[in-house]
Amino acid sequence: MSKEKSEIRNQKSEKLLIAGGRVIDPASGTDKVADVKIEDGVIVKDFSARSAFETIDAKGLIVTPGLIDMHVHLREPGREDEETIETGAQAAAAGGFTTIACMPNTSPPIDNRSVLEYVTDKAVGAAVNVKVVAAITAGLAGERLSEMGDLANAGAVGFSDDGRPVANSALMRLALEYSKVFDLPIISHAEDIFLSKDGVMHEGFISTQLGLKGIPAAAEETMIARDIILAELTGARLHITHVSTAGGVALIRAGKLRGIKITADVTPHHLVLTDENLKGYDTNYKVNPPLRTQADNVALLEGLINGDLDAIVSDHAPHAAQEKEQEIEAAPFGAIGLQTTVPVLLTHLLSSHFDLPALIGKLTVGPAGILGLRAGTLGSGEAADITLIDPKAKLKIEPGYFLSKSRNSAFIGSDLVGSAKYTIVGGRIVFEAGGRSNEG
Repeated sequence: MSKEKSEIRNQKSEKLLIAGGRVIDPASGTDKVADVKIEDGVIVKDFSARSAFETIDAKGLIVTPGLIDMHVHLREPGREDEETIETGAQAAAAGGFTTIACMPNTSPPIDNRSVLEYVTDKAVGAAVNVKVVAAITAGLAGERLSEMGDLANAGAVGFSDDGRPVANSALMRLALEYSKVFDLPIISHAEDIFLSKDGVMHEGFISTQLGLKGIPAAAEETMIARDIILAELTGARLHITHVSTAGGVALIRAGKLRGIKITADVTPHHLVLTDENLKGYDTNYKVNPPLRTQADNVALLEGLINGDLDAIVSDHAPHAAQEKEQEIEAAPFGAIGLQTTVPVLLTHLLSSHFDLPALIGKLTVGPAGILGLRAGTLGSGEAADITLIDPKAKLKIEPGYFLSKSRNSAFIGSDLVGSAKYTIVGGRIVFEAGGRSNEG
């Protein structure tokens, strides 16, 4: 890893010129070497008058709309030892993200206006824009709906009981019907808890070899199928998060072909890791849904290329070290990912079949469209949320690399290429890689 140290900043220039970078804006189909001009926090075609402006030399860098991660766990309120809104936002900025959407499985959960407003108030002044996904059910208990209307009016961008499925089909139908009124997506954690009960990893040859109870692909696929049927019944918007199986991709593809309002996302770890990574019983590879097989990896990548999967998310899930250091059966599911998403994708996914503009689209215009955000584009007059990526930066992922409070990464020890160089939010440079030296 470089001897240079990255830094979180809070620097705003009235006028900022990003000069000579490869500008990729999937929303407009732009892919060319160009300048991007920012004035008073907004992207402009031309500066209003001749005056001094700060310049970023972007030669050799990729300039994109600010990246969006629509699936992040910030743990506040309740588990500030694992992550806070402030530290999660800093990790997001270092990862190149300008907007994140936090999940509601906090303590207390984000199932009412007061908790939602607590989070949004705490997020004021954070390094990046923080949006809130509210709970589908009160207390995430799956027994009765949350005050969805009040939460929508308070600014929720979607509803999910992520970490838990809504097992009651009648309640899930009702949630979809209510969400349709507000044109907000229901974000489904697709898991049949009776099929997955006590499971640790993907059910297959490796789980048998390791003597660990498995979670079958059917545990995910049966719930994806149910939720697609309910979305068709209600006409509501359904989003399937962290898809992990080939069968799940096939179900989503078939539903889209029938005209059902379905979108879906996938994580980097489900794209590039497999159940074989669990052979060392490393709990950092224990995630939910579990890492599957190489065949599933291939199907997920094909789903991205074909448009069956609309977004890539980190599913950033911080856990305290003492919890992850338990035996694998007792350790919690989840891995952090805000700072490794871009490097993992650039290292492993770029090919002649999945080009860079398409990849950037899954991190910008894709999630923006799902959540109804005015973001994910470099259009004139839009907020200056911009990410500059160095495609040649070399990284060795070590515990000290992370700004998150937690270190439970599935990519510790990995050698990766490509990462955020600058992250700009509303015209402010909030992150700069290699800002200071480690020495002295």
